[in-house]
Parts: sequence; structure tokens; C-alpha cells
Amino acid sequence: MPNIKSAIKRVKVSEKRRLRNASAKSALRTAVKAFETTVASNNVDSAKEALINATKKLDKAASKGLIHKNAASRKKSRLAKKLNALSAQG
Repeated sequence: MPNIKSAIKRVKVSEKRRLRNASAKSALRTAVKAFETTVASNNVDSAKEALINATKKLDKAASKGLIHKNAASRKKSRLAKKLNALSAQG
């Protein structure tokens, strides 16, 4: 544990941020997984809603610096591709 006041504060702040980032990243993964599940069950309407939710989470994570903006774009593109394939199929 640091002795210097500013270092003590940095430890507290970084821990708070780490928890917030972990929570946001977990919610992001959950949203993407929910979309994947609805695609697997061939439910187009639910998949569209899940895609909107996952896209929101990806954009938010990219804006906060949690993931790179190009990574968010790539993931959104791949999810949209899956939805389009499902829509074309059924």
C-alpha cells in the first residue's frame, strides 16, 4: 500500500475504474451472447432487438475507450451479417 497521498488516491480511483470497466465489458459480452442465442433459435424479431442492444453496448464501450472503435465496428458488422443471413434464410 502506498504512503503518498496522491498514490493512495490513484489506487482507489484505478480500482473504481477497473470495476466499472469490468462491469461494462461483462454487459457487452452478455448482450452479444444474447444476440447469438436469438440467431441460433431462428427468431428474426428478437434478433433485431438484440442486435440494437448489442450495437448500443458496442458503441458505448468504444466511446468510453473500453474497446477500440474499429473493433466495435468490426463486431457490429459481423453481427449484422449474421442477422442478414438469418433474414434471407427465413
